[in-house]
Amino acid sequence: MGLKCRNCGSPAEIEMVDLGMHPLCQDFLSEERVNTYEKFYPLHVFVCDTCWLAQLGEFATPDEIFSEYAYFSSYSDSWLDHARRYAEKMTAELGLTGDSLVLELASNDGYLLRWFKDLGVRVLGVEPAANVAEAARALGIETIVEFFDRDLAARMKADGVQADLIAANNVLAQVPDLHAFVGGIPEVLAPDGVVTFEFPHLVRLLDENQFDTIYHEHFSYFSLQTAVDIFGRNGLEVFDVERLPTHGGSLRLYLHHADDTTRKVTDRVGEMLQEELDYGLQDPDTYRAFGERAAKVKRDLLTVLIDIKERGESVAAYGAAGKGNTLLNYCGIGRDFLDFVADRNPYKIGKYTPGTHIPVLDPKEIAERRPQHILILPWNLKAEIMSQLSYVSEWGADFIVPIPTVEVVPAVAS
Repeated sequence: MGLKCRNCGSPAEIEMVDLGMHPLCQDFLSEERVNTYEKFYPLHVFVCDTCWLAQLGEFATPDEIFSEYAYFSSYSDSWLDHARRYAEKMTAELGLTGDSLVLELASNDGYLLRWFKDLGVRVLGVEPAANVAEAARALGIETIVEFFDRDLAARMKADGVQADLIAANNVLAQVPDLHAFVGGIPEVLAPDGVVTFEFPHLVRLLDENQFDTIYHEHFSYFSLQTAVDIFGRNGLEVFDVERLPTHGGSLRLYLHHADDTTRKVTDRVGEMLQEELDYGLQDPDTYRAFGERAAKVKRDLLTVLIDIKERGESVAAYGAAGKGNTLLNYCGIGRDFLDFVADRNPYKIGKYTPGTHIPVLDPKEIAERRPQHILILPWNLKAEIMSQLSYVSEWGADFIVPIPTVEVVPAVAS
């Protein structure tokens, strides 16, 4: 049974993939909660054949998901570097100064705004997760702890907030009421201001079997064509787009007020819209074929792990990422396959993965326990992780990379 599209209101009846029942992917369990009741919700993606938005139903509320959150952006070195380069680029291109204001929506732990602050630009964050916002405030970054929507935007505007740049990285997918969120942006955007959105590109998700990027906090999955429609309904125009390597292949969209004539729409926008059409994003069969490709990755990964365990060898995982919990729960990989998951985030260390109940330990345990195989859960960071863990070559360990296809890569000393 399909859904009512959260963008255009039409029926969303094309089934893209059914990954079964899952817990919330960032709901890491304390020792006390491991043997208690755990909620599971459907992970079933449907597509609207009017505006072509891919989407989940809203089974868990944003308050349940984000009030206390386990994801801290600053624990990825490559993501910090991505943020730094963005800050330098936008400061230069827009001529931002100490009189300018950069507003970030879903500002997390200050991973991005810290760089603008270092460049002498005024910053303001909006972050609904109080525990994460506290980390940003410790860096001296003013942060509003609230969900951004039209109501908050109106209050911010009344307080004089007019941003020269609004950044919204990997947040649009996490918004169930798209128009309440996007509709607030024009209120706090200066007349000649710029907005940038980053989100994983639906084409990459489909083309590279990235089913593990589907989880309950990601209510929607975007193409450029759908994003243009959503923003246009709220008085914003996409005037440029670029491809990014982050999160397995993302888009960065540049927007301004729809009546702002100071910038022309680049040819890149039309070219990418045509690429999406050529790929088949308006063909229901493109989406229907995705489910079987996800199932093949599941079968192939289980085959590799079963063979390893039959040989009596040890396996650990690295990176207790949200996408990893989708993978583990979909494939049924628990402590019968994995000894532990290593992660740098102290918020997760000492807890257990949702659904599969694998202990999350400090990465130093890899050197202590010497697992023979390491399953990389945040495969989008595989180069960074393989470099950090190059020392496992000392005992002949290898890495298992599950996406886009299962691959076993020997560790190489750096």
